[in-house]
Amino acid sequence: MSDLSMLINGLQVQAAQGATFERRNPLDGTVATRAPAASPADAVKAVEAAAEAFKSWSQTGPTERRMLLLKAAEKLEAKVPQFVEAMATETGATGMWAGFNVMLAAGMIREAASLTTQVAGEVIPSDVPGSLAMGVRQPAGVVLGIAPWNAPVILGVRAVATPLACGNTVILKGSEACPRTHQLIVEAFQEAGLPAGVINYITNAPQDAGAVVEAVVAHPAVRRVNFTGSTRVGRIIAQTCAKYLKPVVLELGGKAPLVVLDDADLDDAVNAAAFGCFANSGQICMSTERIIVDEKVADEFVRKFAAKAKALPVGDPRKPDPVVLGSVVGMPTVEHCNALLEDALAKGAKLVAGGKSENTLMPATLLDHVTPAMRIYKEESFGPVKGIVRVRGVEEAIACANDNEYGLSAAVFGRDIARAFNVARRIDSGICHVNAPTVHDEAQMPFGGVKGSGMGRFGGKAGIHEFTELRWITVQTTPRHYPF
Repeated sequence: MSDLSMLINGLQVQAAQGATFERRNPLDGTVATRAPAASPADAVKAVEAAAEAFKSWSQTGPTERRMLLLKAAEKLEAKVPQFVEAMATETGATGMWAGFNVMLAAGMIREAASLTTQVAGEVIPSDVPGSLAMGVRQPAGVVLGIAPWNAPVILGVRAVATPLACGNTVILKGSEACPRTHQLIVEAFQEAGLPAGVINYITNAPQDAGAVVEAVVAHPAVRRVNFTGSTRVGRIIAQTCAKYLKPVVLELGGKAPLVVLDDADLDDAVNAAAFGCFANSGQICMSTERIIVDEKVADEFVRKFAAKAKALPVGDPRKPDPVVLGSVVGMPTVEHCNALLEDALAKGAKLVAGGKSENTLMPATLLDHVTPAMRIYKEESFGPVKGIVRVRGVEEAIACANDNEYGLSAAVFGRDIARAFNVARRIDSGICHVNAPTVHDEAQMPFGGVKGSGMGRFGGKAGIHEFTELRWITVQTTPRHYPF
């Protein structure tokens, strides 16, 4: 069990009056971590520290910022054993998932480092004689990043790396479900030598989240907010930001469709579907949630996919034997997935792999013949229970893929690449892959969704756009004529 601290202005601190909260292991209920339960006043101290640090950090040269970020990537990679232990203990994640998180997150920091010299502007032709007109990008100010538990290293790093590269200072609000995991990220940046106040870390008890977030967003020094999490909470964050006129980037829930056309390579589609459905037990915003299969190939696809799903090992991630599916984050996930399963079976779905769970070690579970009458057709499971929908032809497949409030990731499988590409273009999603899984991320790509999956984009130059101010600045180089 770990006792944690927050980081404010380079100092490890506790919450006012020593208030704490506990995170328990989802498998056995033992206390995994005890973390400070910040008050709104504690959160404001973090903002004040970041605002003071912004005065100097925003003036640092791009090479200095780049070198510090590259060091942070190295420090993060050196903490793989700690991340593996923390993620298994706090969220039940497998060692494979933890290692992947650290690898991709380190790449994200290095990509952010490469962006320091790309915070560029342009010279814009002016109708005023002698006017040198420029669009100039500058650091925005203090950035609040709110990261979730499901891909904690990837999403915790994403919340802060590009803002730092752009010259902003940051506050990372750790997830109540994995405060130790998120603290390790901040430790890596601190060990790299970032000046005091440039990165700050706060944690809060679940019941205090709304008050803490509003206190930060309301502060005049906070100029950007980014949030990754559920659509339900994202709406609350958006409303809070609107109240204080603060720009926000939201990456929210998903119900990613994987479309299998009648000419698809079925073995390829099965492998991609298994990875997309069951990586991290289906607890990824991009997880494949709907498998939409042309009826011409549905029987063979389901047979192959069910066999693959049944063979995926499930087990305690803290033990040495490697597993694909570890523990889900808690019993509420089990109860939700069981309810979806029962509803679908009662309405005519066929169980082809897995089944109901009594604990957080949930097997890969597949339901065939899912229809719009079933809850699992539209509701995000965010667990290893997935539905297969049979359709007739391309138009039905596209209509089914778009029949949902979400629009983050999608995939289309077909040997006729032009046909599959044209299907991909008609799917309402921020991301779509042809002959590749729905779960895929690269640091330099514009990442984000449409509809109920959010707004704004993380990644690469899209991140520069989100975390800088674009200003119009002119220099009058010759005498200017005025009408009076």
